[in-house]
Amino acid sequence: MPRVAVIRFPGTNGDLDVVHALKNVVRVNTELVWYDDYRHGTYDAVVVPGGFSYGGDWLRAGAIAARSRAMKEIIMDAEGGMPVLGICNGFQILVEAGLLPGALLPNDPPRFITKWVWVRVNDSKTPFTKVYEPNEVVSMPIAHGEGRYFIDNVDEARVAFTYFGENPNGSVASIAGVANYGGNVLGLMPHPERSAESVLAPRRFMPGGLKLWLSLRESLSGGW
Repeated sequence: MPRVAVIRFPGTNGDLDVVHALKNVVRVNTELVWYDDYRHGTYDAVVVPGGFSYGGDWLRAGAIAARSRAMKEIIMDAEGGMPVLGICNGFQILVEAGLLPGALLPNDPPRFITKWVWVRVNDSKTPFTKVYEPNEVVSMPIAHGEGRYFIDNVDEARVAFTYFGENPNGSVASIAGVANYGGNVLGLMPHPERSAESVLAPRRFMPGGLKLWLSLRESLSGGW
């Protein structure tokens, strides 16, 4: 049976939400793994959740975690084609580790944002988006202070998600999430684990993160 690892760094706070979404909502065999215990070749997919790794990283968000031994192990798995997902601070870590292009900068204007937003699924051909319809618009919550995605040439980014209707943080081209060239590594600022059940969605919004976890389950069982 495929196994998914959810990584816990010092300061991670979205890990148990991800475990719940995977284990209890979509019924995927999932393990919470302390970062120093992760070994490449052991799991079939890995999720790097949100939070404030190493106290928010006084250098840059994600910079310290990106240089851990765990990320070196995850990079080896990613280079072998294993699905790797980074959410919020996890996205920042994947960018800092060089698994995804671009940079995550302080929001413009500079402030911490926590709200529900609409996002468009621009790429439905990754192991995390295959259940979505092409260009489907869904809602998910965001909660970040350094989520402004920047890249010199947008054509060099495989854009997976864009903000729809409102660009809450000033991201270039309203980008909310990107994938690597191969499609097996994906990072996004919105939180699909906090929008996997209808009970979590406020009025007029819908649980847009559910299909991401269903996509991963389908990818693990039948390939992508």
